[in-house]
Amino acid sequence: MPIKVRNSKPILIGEIAEVKEGFAPRLGAMTQGGKGEAVGGIVLMLKGGNSSEVIQNIEERVKLVQKVLPDGVSIVPYLERSDLIGRAIATVTKNLAEGALIVIFVLVLLLGNFRAGFIVASVIPLALMFAFGMMHLFGVSANLMSLGAIDFGLIVDGSVIIVENVVHQLYKKYKGQKLNAEQMDSAVLDSSLQIRQSAAFGEIIILMVYLPILALTGVEGKMFKPMAETVIFAILGAFILSLTYVPMMSAWLLSKNIKEKHSLAERISNSIMQTAEDFYIPILKKALQFGKSIVIAFVLIFGVSVYMFSQMGGEFIPTLEEGDFAMQLTLPAGSSLEESIKTTTAAEQILIKNFPNEVRDVVSKIGTAEIPTDPMSIETGDIMILLHPKSEWTTTQDQEELVTKMKTALEILPHAQFEFSQPIQLRFNELITGDKSDIAIRLFGENLDTLYKYGQEIGALSEKIEGVGDVRVEQIVGLPQFVVDYDRQKLAQYGITIDEANKLVETAFAGGYAGTIYEGEKRFDLVVHLSEKDRNKAETLENLFISIPSTTNLDAANQPANLQVPLNILAKIKRIEGVAQISRENTQRKLTVGINVRGRDVESLVNELSEKIDAQIKLPTGYLVTYGGQFENLQAAKARLQIAVPVALLMIFALLFITFGSLQQATLIFTAIPLSAIGGVWALYLRDMPFSISAGVGFIALFGVAVLNGIVLIARFNDLKKEDLKLPLNERIIQGTKDRLRPVLMTALTAALGFLPMAISTAAGAEVQKPLATVVIGGLLTATILTLIVLPILYGFLEERRG
Repeated sequence: MPIKVRNSKPILIGEIAEVKEGFAPRLGAMTQGGKGEAVGGIVLMLKGGNSSEVIQNIEERVKLVQKVLPDGVSIVPYLERSDLIGRAIATVTKNLAEGALIVIFVLVLLLGNFRAGFIVASVIPLALMFAFGMMHLFGVSANLMSLGAIDFGLIVDGSVIIVENVVHQLYKKYKGQKLNAEQMDSAVLDSSLQIRQSAAFGEIIILMVYLPILALTGVEGKMFKPMAETVIFAILGAFILSLTYVPMMSAWLLSKNIKEKHSLAERISNSIMQTAEDFYIPILKKALQFGKSIVIAFVLIFGVSVYMFSQMGGEFIPTLEEGDFAMQLTLPAGSSLEESIKTTTAAEQILIKNFPNEVRDVVSKIGTAEIPTDPMSIETGDIMILLHPKSEWTTTQDQEELVTKMKTALEILPHAQFEFSQPIQLRFNELITGDKSDIAIRLFGENLDTLYKYGQEIGALSEKIEGVGDVRVEQIVGLPQFVVDYDRQKLAQYGITIDEANKLVETAFAGGYAGTIYEGEKRFDLVVHLSEKDRNKAETLENLFISIPSTTNLDAANQPANLQVPLNILAKIKRIEGVAQISRENTQRKLTVGINVRGRDVESLVNELSEKIDAQIKLPTGYLVTYGGQFENLQAAKARLQIAVPVALLMIFALLFITFGSLQQATLIFTAIPLSAIGGVWALYLRDMPFSISAGVGFIALFGVAVLNGIVLIARFNDLKKEDLKLPLNERIIQGTKDRLRPVLMTALTAALGFLPMAISTAAGAEVQKPLATVVIGGLLTATILTLIVLPILYGFLEERRG
């Protein structure tokens, strides 16, 4: 194509330029396995979608696409959620199954009646079916969080109390008799009504203690509401079954022939309970003698526990081991895409070579993809390190130790910074705060250089603190730039506007649109720009010629022959290190220092960081430091629970007052709540676990069981008082505890042992369940002691005051 005719000879574009097919400037790349570049993509699931179904549909569609691809080209998934989802669901299923079997075994063993044990055990699948139906109705998916807090011991507590009392009353009133159907129905009805109020209110209270979780909002609400809803559904189903199904099945299935001689199972059960009674009753008698001292001792222990809890660290939720690593690469500002590709390829080769039994594959995503779903600069990249199962590891079996060894191996790349996280954890952190680290220290201020200076100081200070794994200071300055400073007087002299000059620079270096080319239905932009080698030279910018408008009036001495002038006459061109990016939050400029936590809880680490930053770094006026990430969510959830939990506790107290019609007895049972927390705090301390929202859910579940046992025991004391007004107080207490020793032990043991598989599990997803199970098991130990020793003592004090 001719662009000009000189001396009757056309000058073609091909004579002054290279005409070829090109591409838009690359802003990203992908490398894999240390072998260089690859082509990859990601799939985004719509909000509210079912991940398992989405992945299955993708696999089916990929098979269709694969059929039309050229030979040698294949689509291979390198990271998908289905594997982790499958392992987590398998962990939950295994824990639930083992918990159910333990609960059933304890029921049969302590009830001593296979039929009674079957009746109570049958409540488990029926309540679970009811819960699944309600989950489907309300759109709650089955996952690690929603199913993680289900304890079959809690579910069957109400049924245990009813069936145990039915069996107890049958042997007490009808021993040696053979009942007909009508007599059996009447006996079961009387026994159920006798204990029904206590069991019903106990179950309602267990339901109520989960209500505070429904008050959570934000991220913590989305995570823990499904858990609370599922537990509430299951307990509600069990509550309905205990009102209808359990009495009916008891009248139908329990033997109507109340034999004098006990079966083998009954003899084993009675022997266990007799041993427990022989051990417990002498302790109770001694405790009644030294009641005040024991109460004072428990108050002191409670005070120590409160202090321990106040010193305990905290985290939002325990870190889930996903089975893969996500490593973030950061290069100096201004690094080229080619340098990033070279660095990621070298990092991949190092990891695969040094950790062959741990690393299955490494995939790196650099910069911004063609469809910018996850925009980054070309100096940064996300490197997915895909691992073999832990059973195949040989370097170490500890995930944090493996991270340390990998960081050491990558130190031969001194110009690169690496942060280690996990794929879902990294995205989760990014969604919360916009930063991919566990803790985001935000520094707000006006001047970018000042922000970067103090950001570097905070980063250097953070590296010296125990528990800090990776530190990354956001690169907001240091980007190499050419600055064109126009001489406005010269521009006016030559009749050139700043817009015209900028257009020339933009066309030369970034490319200018010159038209459209069509090939069939395909359409391509025609772009004009300098060659690659010329665009990388500063001299090219200085010697760039700009046309002078023909209407410009210049002196003959200043009139160029070709009506063009070089840019360096019109402007001063200099190279500087300028602003790389400007981040804002709430209209303020900010810099983020990202920190990944290893081997320490988030709350105590942030507290230490805050103290040292305040003491050692004096910020100028107008500059402010805040802390985000997991810590921010933990604080928000704790603040919400500090309002919701007291409200729920007041509702529980009101229910206790309605149940017993006595302010003193309601207060007496209510003491089970704070004192049952002793074991939960000590259990966390002994297992070196910080407080988390998961542990908080455990405390909530614990309070319900503790109150339930208190209701059962105090209700029996009141019944004995009505039956025989002349019965001495101590004898009434001893007789009442004897009568209720079996149901109290059964409810405590089933609830605690039902959580045992969760507490000791090491499978995928167990990290989230462990704090919850630990709190319940530890707390029920002190709750049972409280119910069987301290509560009778306090009841005795109350009755003595009444006279």
